[in-house]
Amino acid sequence: MKTYSLEELTNNYIGKKGTKKRDEFDNELRLDLLGYEIKKARKARKLTQEQLGELVGVKKAQISKIESSTSDARFSTILKVFKVLGAKVKFDVELNDHKLAY
Repeated sequence: MKTYSLEELTNNYIGKKGTKKRDEFDNELRLDLLGYEIKKARKARKLTQEQLGELVGVKKAQISKIESSTSDARFSTILKVFKVLGAKVKFDVELNDHKLAY
């Protein structure tokens, strides 16, 4: 029985890196991981979604959306959530052959 790496499976079923479908897949995956980390940090600080929402200035439903899929959330809201949770945020932006770190 042949085994396949995750990269091979993703290339075969989603598309190779650089294709539109693969880029969309990779971006959605990163956003899901971001929501997961927010949820993990919230729970570690023993906050409910409602409590975190009050601290950030949004409703519980918005926190729920962020934790399940940040694609509908405003970037400014996500940054406020991280600030309230006391999380350090670092960004890497890659433009063609240049990499910027913030």
